[in-house]
Amino acid sequence: MQLKNIKTVGIVGAGTMGLGIAQVCALAGYTTLIFDARQEAVAAAMRKIEENLDKGIEKKKLTRKQKDKALSRLEPVVHIKGMKADLIIEAVVERLDVKHQIFEFLEKNNGPETILATNTSSIPITRIAASLKHPERVVGMHFFNPAHIMKLVEIIAGAETSDKVVKLSKAFAEKLGKTAILAKDAPGFIVNRVARHYYVESLLLAEENTADFAAIDDLLESSGFKMGPFRLMDLIGVDTNFSVTTSMYDAFWQAPKFRPSRLQQLKVDAGHLGRKSGRGFYTYEEDKD
Repeated sequence: MQLKNIKTVGIVGAGTMGLGIAQVCALAGYTTLIFDARQEAVAAAMRKIEENLDKGIEKKKLTRKQKDKALSRLEPVVHIKGMKADLIIEAVVERLDVKHQIFEFLEKNNGPETILATNTSSIPITRIAASLKHPERVVGMHFFNPAHIMKLVEIIAGAETSDKVVKLSKAFAEKLGKTAILAKDAPGFIVNRVARHYYVESLLLAEENTADFAAIDDLLESSGFKMGPFRLMDLIGVDTNFSVTTSMYDAFWQAPKFRPSRLQQLKVDAGHLGRKSGRGFYTYEEDKD
């Protein structure tokens, strides 16, 4: 397959990351299928994408014509059986068993040329592809939140990923207007490996009552970071961030420097998941659906 042969892109998972990736693909001219096990999530994603596009128009980054064309390319899929595409990007929870189940079905449901990509933040690609008959077609395409704004995409090859698939995935990401970098298949890859301690150490400071969330955020923002760790975790999703930290902690054989925070665990247990739930480390009643 060549880049020009990619016409249809499938997105499995209509959460924050999935909808952002779908928006970018549709704007780039691709017919974009969106599926989620929860149909209400797909409907919510479509509304959020339209809202994002309207904001783009307000900021004069998009035209109404571009918005209308992008929306016309988005196709909600009711059942995963309808997920047939030239390139499929999985963007679901960071659980290896769930990803195995999805990829095993996608492999059977699509032709041999279909590229199967994962947006995993931390799970090695080799482990995700291990249960498949053709692991050479599996690649990591790690977008960053918010995917419709952030330019970086990590392209990660598993032990069996073919060079052709890696090159094609990188070219595809660049066609989306992204900056694509190649990363080795290690837990957390590059960005999450480096950034994990931005969260972990900040949470430790809060656990020890060294300072409150706002003070830590303000301090780091005044030091040059665009967004403090607690505001950023609320944007990403407290549960998503906690899941990635837990995954990396396990992948590094419980190395203390990656230890998940009890404070963050309490937030997840309480359902305080950040902006998407209306409350996280801060309160966002206006953002709650």
